[in-house]
Amino acid sequence: MAYATLSDVQARLARPMSEAEQSVCSGLLDDAAVIIDAYNAAANAEVKNLVSCRMVIRTLGDGANAGIPMGATQGSMSALGYSQSWTIGSGSAGELYLGKLEKKLLGCGNSIGSYSPVEALVPAEVTL
Repeated sequence: MAYATLSDVQARLARPMSEAEQSVCSGLLDDAAVIIDAYNAAANAEVKNLVSCRMVIRTLGDGANAGIPMGATQGSMSALGYSQSWTIGSGSAGELYLGKLEKKLLGCGNSIGSYSPVEALVPAEVTL
């Protein structure tokens, strides 16, 4: 079950979608829903919609960055030697993945915590 529709993605995309992109969009939205549910199935419906759209647009490319992959954190170009190099922060170009912001929206961003199984073995009445 997808959390967004083709029209939701088209409304956020900075360019018109080709017929080929439209045909794969629904499958990508279904895949995005599975990934979202793996992180937080109880997230708000509006958040799931936004995250789904962002994931699919990142995979399709927004068309606004002139050859720079969405999600790239570093990049370089050369001229006559025809060289390009990009560093993607999470995942890779053309892949559905959750970025830092999407994880934060889903409530599963950078969290620090710990668990000690030894504490369960110590009686509650013992104090230090």
